[in-house]
Amino acid sequence: MPDALSLLQQRHSAPSRQLGEPAPDATTLRALLEAAIRVPDHGKLVPFRLIELRGEDKLRFGEQLAERAIRRDPELPESKREKERFRYTFAPLVMVVVARLHADAGIPDIEQKLCAGNVAYNILLGAYALGFGAQWLTGWAAYDPEVAKLLGLASNECVIGFVHIGTPQTDIPDRERPALDDLLSEWKA
Repeated sequence: MPDALSLLQQRHSAPSRQLGEPAPDATTLRALLEAAIRVPDHGKLVPFRLIELRGEDKLRFGEQLAERAIRRDPELPESKREKERFRYTFAPLVMVVVARLHADAGIPDIEQKLCAGNVAYNILLGAYALGFGAQWLTGWAAYDPEVAKLLGLASNECVIGFVHIGTPQTDIPDRERPALDDLLSEWKA
């Protein structure tokens, strides 16, 4: 089987809590991101951009999100508060994939968001191909207007996902996958 298909068949997400150092170095990350942005782009709009979170800045971002989560829900159980407090402390790198929607371009928003989603998936796939682990997360923070403001997003931008990248600190078993026969049909006239 060609290596590319083998890679697709083996790729799986690594839980962000199980990711640690090292993350891709600057040269490797640049190569990964240059590959990741090679996506189908109807209208050649480039309806996406990337924000890199690392080090102390990543930790401060995570702290601010945890504070926001508690303000949003003062009744948040302690276990969930703890999860929010530590969400950005594990993976050494988080890439925020942002969709930039061009309302007057004649391309539906969903196509522009799917384009940005392909960037996020390419980051996952590329990270795996390079021997790293990655997990694409969204959650409440991806849809929160205060988080968008914190990230400096424009009014035509939205978070597609937070892609946590690092090195798996333990073996990560693959999950059960659906059977193709349950998903595939053939349309006939």
